[in-house]
Amino acid sequence: MSVYVLIVTIAIAFLITVLISPIFIPFLRRLKFGQSIREEGPKSHQKKTGTPTMGGVMILLSVAVTTLIMTNKFNPNPISTDIILLLIVLLGYGLLGFIDDFIKVALKRNLGLTSRQKLIGQLVIGIIFYITLVQNDFPTYIQIPGTSIQWDLGWGYGLLVIFMLVGASNAVNLTDGLDGLLAGTAAIAFGAFGILAWYGFPQFEITIFCLAVVGALLGFLVFNAHPAKVFMGDTGSLGLGGAIAAVAILTKLEVLLIVIGGVFVLETLSVIIQVISFKTTGKRVFKMSPLHHHYELMGWSEWRVVTTFWLVGLLFATLAIYIEVWIN
Repeated sequence: MSVYVLIVTIAIAFLITVLISPIFIPFLRRLKFGQSIREEGPKSHQKKTGTPTMGGVMILLSVAVTTLIMTNKFNPNPISTDIILLLIVLLGYGLLGFIDDFIKVALKRNLGLTSRQKLIGQLVIGIIFYITLVQNDFPTYIQIPGTSIQWDLGWGYGLLVIFMLVGASNAVNLTDGLDGLLAGTAAIAFGAFGILAWYGFPQFEITIFCLAVVGALLGFLVFNAHPAKVFMGDTGSLGLGGAIAAVAILTKLEVLLIVIGGVFVLETLSVIIQVISFKTTGKRVFKMSPLHHHYELMGWSEWRVVTTFWLVGLLFATLAIYIEVWIN
């Protein structure tokens, strides 16, 4: 696969998102699908109340269309199992997020789906994903990055797969709290996986999927960067979170997901630490969690927090590529 094909993939996804956004955003506004801002959050966020949400629909549509166009051009044979699995997870978790968003903005129930309902949906999609892997004799080992050390987990691999899908979707969802924060960090993470899928294996169709996500997110950033004109909502964040875990699994880079998704890991750990500390000692470690809110309350501007997290995400992605490509 030439670099030209990779650039075209990013460009198509970017253009689809940029072209449909000026149509879709006013449509969301007319439907009054505006974001509700939680009162316990930073006070500066209250001015964002009413900003159209559910923009993740544009991202998912752009990724799906671009992936199908480019994989068909690259390989006119029937769509591969890898692409089917990636689209099942992306659109399945995206649909779950869409239902959650719809309940919040259309039915005016601020909490959306209950935690139990959301978890059940995540588990069902994860189980479907794993069953499909088993039917295609997918290897059940994991490998330590930068080494030849492998462990075959057997049936335990199924538990790992489901844990990764559920955990990543929730971790990415937690990161979606500032204008452009998730779109930028996710674009960097998918870009890293795209490079590894192209260079190291190669798994060209997974590369196309990853770069389609990058292009769609860059197009979304045109409207989501501060001050945001639209939010992706759970529709986007849950879909992207599930998809990045699916990519890590299909490329056999399960362990490296912790590094590439380092920002998502830190955001999740900040919440876990905060909850444990408050429940056990009555004290908070951070001014607010997830971590990006902590820096806001320290006086950082929203743009400074976002660009700093983008830089950290880029450093994590660079480290992961170094470990997998240069050390190996």
